[in-house]
Amino acid sequence: MTNTISPESPAAWRDPALGTRHELTLPQGTLTVFDSGSGDPVVFVHGLLVNANLWRKVIPPLAREYHCVAIDLPFGSHTTAMPDADLTAPGLAQLVIAAIEKLDLGPVTLVGNDSGGAVSQLVVAARPDLVARLILTSCDAYENFPPPFFNFVGLAARAPGGLTSLALSMRIRAVRRLPIAYGWLTHGPLDRAVGDSYVLPVSTKAIREDVRRVIGGIDSKYTLAAAKTFADFKKPVLLAWSAGDRFFPERYAERLAADFPDARIEWIHDSRTFSPEDQPAQLAAAITTFLNATRAESPR
Repeated sequence: MTNTISPESPAAWRDPALGTRHELTLPQGTLTVFDSGSGDPVVFVHGLLVNANLWRKVIPPLAREYHCVAIDLPFGSHTTAMPDADLTAPGLAQLVIAAIEKLDLGPVTLVGNDSGGAVSQLVVAARPDLVARLILTSCDAYENFPPPFFNFVGLAARAPGGLTSLALSMRIRAVRRLPIAYGWLTHGPLDRAVGDSYVLPVSTKAIREDVRRVIGGIDSKYTLAAAKTFADFKKPVLLAWSAGDRFFPERYAERLAADFPDARIEWIHDSRTFSPEDQPAQLAAAITTFLNATRAESPR
């Protein structure tokens, strides 16, 4: 079984705007990251069935002032399988922690989206010393991990041949716009190259086995446990939340803002869950304003 997707495959394409590609050798396996810019480090964490391409339109304006690092986590749209890694939600958080330590970046500003936001919360709970500021866009939190609508993904992961059938169907671009795919996560269709990089890796057996383990390790017990530590995290937090999100209602942003001692909300308008796809300029502006306003509070 091959563990790596060919660099020439459309599944392996990453936007040059992400910066320089690096392969990190970690105890858990090989992790791909992209970095650009210089200054205070900002680390971007994507969620299930996307990869670092999610941040391709957000990073360039931020990289003018900050050192931006986007991680390709083994969420099913990655190119190198991690068969020996713990891919439960806490295991994914440990991958982010290992990457930050390997690159000697901490403390960082951590930016999470969707299930990557849940992972970011677990990073804060486990290693608050590595996080100078936290930015959560629309994401899983508390008992909403995963949102009830996505229980069908769990069923597909458990059913014989379920993930294989899902992977084959997602090759059809029209299927990608359905609610069971990316249709309710973005307002418009994904760029073809980006969509291919999200869905094609799951056709590889080793990658499919990774995502099966990831889905099996999603459980609200982890986010509920992490939430018990929020009161102790007194560093700045931005909730750059999509107004009217279908999967992550505004009440979750408000609940997070109440639980973190130093939190503020910035609503991202005319956007669904993937605000880096729908409103990258609006999101980048909100992040920049927050980073500049809290620069004096950063330990760097």
